[in-house]
Amino acid sequence: MNKQQLAAKIWESANQMRSKIEANDYKDFILGFIFYKYVSDQLVSFVKEQGMTEDEIKALGENDPETLEYVQSNLGYFISYNNLFSTWVDPKSDFDESNVRDALSAFSRLIHPNHKKLFEGIFTTLETGLSKLGESAPKRTKAISDLLHLIKSIPMGGNVGYDVLGYIYEYLIEKFAANAGKKAGEFYTPHEVSLLMSEITAHELKHKDKIEIYDPTSGSGSLLINIGSSVAKYAKSKDDIKYYAQELKESTYNLTRMNLIMRGILPDNITTRNGDTLEDDWPYFDESDPLATYNPLYVDAVVSNPPYSQAWDPSFKDSDPRYSRFGLAPKTKADFAFLLHDLYHLKPDGIMTIVLPHGVLFRGGEEGQIRKQLIENNHIEAIIGLPANIFFGTGIPTVIIVLKQKRQDTDVLVVDASKHFIKEGKNNKLQASDIKRVTDAVINRESIDKFSKVVSKQTLRENGYNLNIPRYVDSSVAAESWDLHATMLGGIPNSEIAELQTYWQALPRLHSVLFTPKSAAYSELTVAKEEVNATISDHPQVREFITTYNQAFNGYNDYLNSKLIKGWETVNRNQIEAELSEELFKRLAPITLVDKYQAYQYQNNQWQIISTDLEMMQTEGFAAAKQVVANMVIKKKNGKDTEVQDTTTPWKGHILPFDLVQQTNLSDELQALAEQEVRLTEIASQLEEVLESLTEEDKEQATVKEGKDGFVNAEVGKAAKALLKEEKDSKVKFDKDSYEAKIIEANKLINEEKALKKAVKDAQIALHLKTKTTIEALSDEQVNELLHLKWIVPLSQELAAMPNAVISQLTSQVQALADKYAETYSQVANDIRTTENDLAQVMGELTGNEFDMQGLAELTSLLKGAK
Repeated sequence: MNKQQLAAKIWESANQMRSKIEANDYKDFILGFIFYKYVSDQLVSFVKEQGMTEDEIKALGENDPETLEYVQSNLGYFISYNNLFSTWVDPKSDFDESNVRDALSAFSRLIHPNHKKLFEGIFTTLETGLSKLGESAPKRTKAISDLLHLIKSIPMGGNVGYDVLGYIYEYLIEKFAANAGKKAGEFYTPHEVSLLMSEITAHELKHKDKIEIYDPTSGSGSLLINIGSSVAKYAKSKDDIKYYAQELKESTYNLTRMNLIMRGILPDNITTRNGDTLEDDWPYFDESDPLATYNPLYVDAVVSNPPYSQAWDPSFKDSDPRYSRFGLAPKTKADFAFLLHDLYHLKPDGIMTIVLPHGVLFRGGEEGQIRKQLIENNHIEAIIGLPANIFFGTGIPTVIIVLKQKRQDTDVLVVDASKHFIKEGKNNKLQASDIKRVTDAVINRESIDKFSKVVSKQTLRENGYNLNIPRYVDSSVAAESWDLHATMLGGIPNSEIAELQTYWQALPRLHSVLFTPKSAAYSELTVAKEEVNATISDHPQVREFITTYNQAFNGYNDYLNSKLIKGWETVNRNQIEAELSEELFKRLAPITLVDKYQAYQYQNNQWQIISTDLEMMQTEGFAAAKQVVANMVIKKKNGKDTEVQDTTTPWKGHILPFDLVQQTNLSDELQALAEQEVRLTEIASQLEEVLESLTEEDKEQATVKEGKDGFVNAEVGKAAKALLKEEKDSKVKFDKDSYEAKIIEANKLINEEKALKKAVKDAQIALHLKTKTTIEALSDEQVNELLHLKWIVPLSQELAAMPNAVISQLTSQVQALADKYAETYSQVANDIRTTENDLAQVMGELTGNEFDMQGLAELTSLLKGAK
């Protein structure tokens, strides 16, 4: 299975296994054991590279000081054979909870002195929490064993191992965060938010050869790692990036270290601290030699998502260099304390991004003064308003603030991205197109209607240095208004037609075809409402618009085919997406009306599929596309969920889906099966029709009873057999509408259905098995054609449909305008009068008793009064 499937499987099982244990606690167990598997597997890979045999590995122990010291000096730690993860899960191993405790204790004891800062105490959270896994040693042993066997299939070696491991680790952290409530904020920044911060930061640093990045409230380390990944797309080598992290909570600090180490980052490029960022600022030094190792920290980029509006102690910090320039944040809200800490640690050409609550934009007092100084000193590059409910555990609206130590510009870009998201469960989530839209606006410093605005320093001064986003960007949807003149006298207001100005600018001659001036301020629809669609679609400018769009994508399929399929072996998955996006935007550059970010979203959606397949092909070779794998499903076995091979469809394509192969390479067989299935549906309908035509007496005679799903056959066959004999003996055919003929017909349909059901089942099995052998026997050329159909055709179809979607939207808006003012008030009033007169006439003809007539008289009086 691919990494997405493996991650989902591990999460599903882990979530069941944790039972009553809090998600926030259970994450420390599974993530801790994954890390232990990583360091254990790394050691095994290392000694094998040094030429060790399996027997020599089994002899690894502390009784061989020379080997112990050699491994320690290279890896920073040592693990004996008995304490290896692979030994624990060996079926021959007599595993016990004590094995884990002994191994973790030994790991701490055998860390190389040069790597103490990196590894010391890294398993403390796991070690101290084991007791939560069960009330007794046997229960804990079983719980631990179950966990170990759950994660043993995660690959850890080589670049592929890092990719898969990193994905699974991040996936599990996100899932645990979603289940951890308010505690989620302690360790997790949503991937999409960190990706947005990463893209902005990476663009700023892309020209640098060596880069240092720092997260002072690192949590699980995911934000820092995402920044590193985005920067690495431009760096000559990922080893040219240094990571600095500080985290207050020990268990979360351990997550940071594990996450960084497992990404294959060189130990010398990782510096972490467990401490209070506001109280215990970096300069970094070795406590054994503070003078020689004193190292104040200044970096290229700082990223952070600190605790929101947390209390802090500003006492005795007036002279702290972090705050002496701008002042101290109020003791009840440390938001600006964190921001100023980050800013202080930037190099002169550095950039920082920080997530904070909206209040920092407009609160007064000390915060207002700090904000004023930041604006006057040109530190604030951009303010990005995020959607509410985007973070796990809190629904408050937040902002990303981008700051620089030195800036040429004096203005501030304000972006309102609060309306750009999709709903996912209880939370809102940024899409790839939302991230791209915001990133482009920040990089290009664009003012975009209802989205972003470049605000001058003078304007900010006039607004009292208040940065509240709605003051500068109005992203609200305008309330629908009704024109009184048009409502009373007819016509469509030109002002409302002008709201479609984007269309009229791109298609100027279409406006005059659709609308005729009625007066200086009002127009009428030139064509009938039902002809609007045809009028727009057939207009020469519209046809030209579609032709121009199609021409822009001439050769696009060939381009994708060349980049992704022909060049699959050399595709750099980390860099190719940016290249594809650039090509897409270049083709769309001269095209108006089409939303390039929607096109980008289509491309990104398809890229997720392509990237997954490419990863498997580059890992396993081109032959992976010709492989089928067991189709495993979860079924109940002895009361427990058990993974077994599906009996109905036991196989599936490793990369190429069965249905795609059937549609392309086995179309005749698929069509034949489809025709049989259609015939089955017809038989069921015909049988129901025949049985429903029988009278109750007929049904009783034929012993046809009504079941919960309709008529069911009881002894139709027996009755039909007797009737057929009777017909043969009498040599007289039954009338086709007779009871006898219907029973014979029903029996014929039942027999056909029974035989056809078996034939369909056999055909389905045969097609399934033939698909398997077909995939395994595909030529390289056939594989390429199928990859084209899977990867490229769906994207091409979505892009090709975009112009028509634009035209459909315009048609709907024009028709809505026509409907809005189709009837004037006087016409409506006249209809009401006509209806009242008709009602009065009907009422005048009604008769009844004394009380009925009194009621009618009162109703008539009311209607007359209404007039």
